[in-house]
Amino acid sequence: MQIYKTSFSFRNREFPIGNGKALQFIYGSRQFKTKGGLAAGTATTNVYSDKKFKTTMRAMQTSCCSPDEVIFSTNCEESLYCHLLCGLIFRDQVQVVSSTFAHGIVHAFRTFEGKWEDLVNDVRRGELCSWIKTPSLRTAMSKLLNPNPGLANIIYNKCMGLSNWYGVIQELFPNTKYIYGIMTGSMEPYLKKLRHYAGDLPLLSADYGASEGWIGANVNPELPPELAKFAVLPNIGYFEFIPLKEDLIVEPQPIELTEVNIGEEYEIIVTNFAGLYRYRLGDVVKVKGFHNSTPELQFICRRNLLLTVNIDKNTEKDLQLAVKAAANLLEEEKLEVVDFTSGIDSSTEPAHYVIYWEISGEASEELLKECCNCLDKSFLDPGYVSSRKVKTIGALELRILKKGTFHKILDHFVELGAAVSQFKTPRCVGTKNQTLLQILRHNVVKNYFSSAF
Repeated sequence: MQIYKTSFSFRNREFPIGNGKALQFIYGSRQFKTKGGLAAGTATTNVYSDKKFKTTMRAMQTSCCSPDEVIFSTNCEESLYCHLLCGLIFRDQVQVVSSTFAHGIVHAFRTFEGKWEDLVNDVRRGELCSWIKTPSLRTAMSKLLNPNPGLANIIYNKCMGLSNWYGVIQELFPNTKYIYGIMTGSMEPYLKKLRHYAGDLPLLSADYGASEGWIGANVNPELPPELAKFAVLPNIGYFEFIPLKEDLIVEPQPIELTEVNIGEEYEIIVTNFAGLYRYRLGDVVKVKGFHNSTPELQFICRRNLLLTVNIDKNTEKDLQLAVKAAANLLEEEKLEVVDFTSGIDSSTEPAHYVIYWEISGEASEELLKECCNCLDKSFLDPGYVSSRKVKTIGALELRILKKGTFHKILDHFVELGAAVSQFKTPRCVGTKNQTLLQILRHNVVKNYFSSAF
């Protein structure tokens, strides 16, 4: 809550809001007891169920549109629908649209595209549609719904007037000041679609942290998410930094907060009040400057996410850049990559990279072959390029997935107890995750091999 308030004070200076509500796509998940009797669950569930969360949201003038029954429902699909409906009911009061991650907002409005007519009918009749079965949701929503044909007509006309849903958030919620959520790292690939939905509304990246603990606040909210940097809050933990330099054979000793240098990259070590002692987060950050005397960090990538077969080393950032370059080719046929992941296929000799794509429609064979070659050529790591040239790494394979495959992956993680709020598409699927590999393999509709080398 401290870091929420800190970043809000900077945010509100640049983008002041009045006393309104926030359309927050947030979800609790099942909590359980450990053998020792301790309550255990996701970090966000712990936050949302604490009384201080509501108090803080009120203090920040952004109380959630949705009642607790919507936030803590065990049926995520029904919960999302009700979040959207609550937003429409309070559309004139909504000043912020947010989720923990950018993916959550994109997922919500992709869902809206298919459900908007049902939502309009619910507003018109003042009654929740019949496919919502959870009794607690029906009871909670009945307290908010009243027949409102006028509002239904406004929403209907707004939707009908949109071109390919561009600016839908701005049109539906006219008093919204900004879109808010974690938009760095693995969330960057969703920014293009989020900007499409947002129209002219600014995207503001939320603070930098993890379930293990928070690290820094976004004190420069006017910066676009791609340039976001986070000032370390030195009083919420003890932070050390391992310098990352390619020419070092032996890993150097960690240095302290005041010893870091602008322009250099580090891995963060966290010691915090929750009991973690010299914990390696696995995040790579770059020091971009200082706010007063505390460093401002830019998130670069996860250190442990590597595509590697031979002497090649490609990070999450390398994968993102390759997918972005190839996805640009799809724009010729007005298509987009809905989501993606990757892996190594070691069943062939030599092993090769596999990129999984779910795309928004049918692309021509020629275009997908071109995308496959572009992906292969866009991995610029010298070890990869040289290995491809001498055939010690096989031709990159692009596998096209059925529509809805990544929704199945989301459902799989939710069944394991994850919260939708905290879901992040795995960007690299290893052989240990056989269930996820099976979902991917069973949903492949086409595959292509690169001829780039």
